[in-house]
Amino acid sequence: MAKSTTFQCSVITPERAVLECETTSVVFPAHDGELGVLVNRSALLCRLGIGAMRIQQGSSTQTLFVDGGFAQVIDNRLTILTEQSKKPEEIDVQAAQQTLVEARAMDMVDDNAFTARQRAVESAKVQIHLARTK
Repeated sequence: MAKSTTFQCSVITPERAVLECETTSVVFPAHDGELGVLVNRSALLCRLGIGAMRIQQGSSTQTLFVDGGFAQVIDNRLTILTEQSKKPEEIDVQAAQQTLVEARAMDMVDDNAFTARQRAVESAKVQIHLARTK
């Protein structure tokens, strides 16, 4: 019997299921760096960061923007629960550039404000980059 080289991948936001597919590998931004998943990965639960998620399906690679949340791997199924996920073609570059300008202008009166500013800047930068490289 042949062994499977793929696993199930789901990307879900509060509004919709963004992606549901069989894949050979996925690399996503964890809160502390990139993390890769292959078939038969041991169980995992981690916090997501902001960045590009790369899904390998045979010889093609699909890229998605993800903005925080959680990733779980169990029984050859990767589930990404995120606040926001977009395909590069869904990103509005002008809106992301405006968000970047507004984020850079945010007051940093305390640690929470600094963290919020950093997240907003990072999110806008990643979206602009992904939209321009689609």
